[in-house]
Amino acid sequence: MDRLENFSYEARGLLFDYLEEYEEGSGEEMELDVVAVCCDFSEDSAEDIAANYSLDVEGLDEEETADIVRDYLNENTILVGETSSGFVYQVF
Repeated sequence: MDRLENFSYEARGLLFDYLEEYEEGSGEEMELDVVAVCCDFSEDSAEDIAANYSLDVEGLDEEETADIVRDYLNENTILVGETSSGFVYQVF
């Protein structure tokens, strides 16, 4: 699989900003490991995340589903940001 297909252009920008801020905050220079980024982070739709993590969103509209997923990710992992198609988060 082509690594460029793992994340949308928008998600790659969010990940770049997140990793750059992390590096600045920690004071340690990071070496980019694309394979590790692809293993450690994901970009998925709210519906896919709800299904993958068994969140009960049955009967909810898209906005309500996104709210539940956003709250779940914020409580359980690192939510890097949101794209037009979903969420970028650290896989857990």
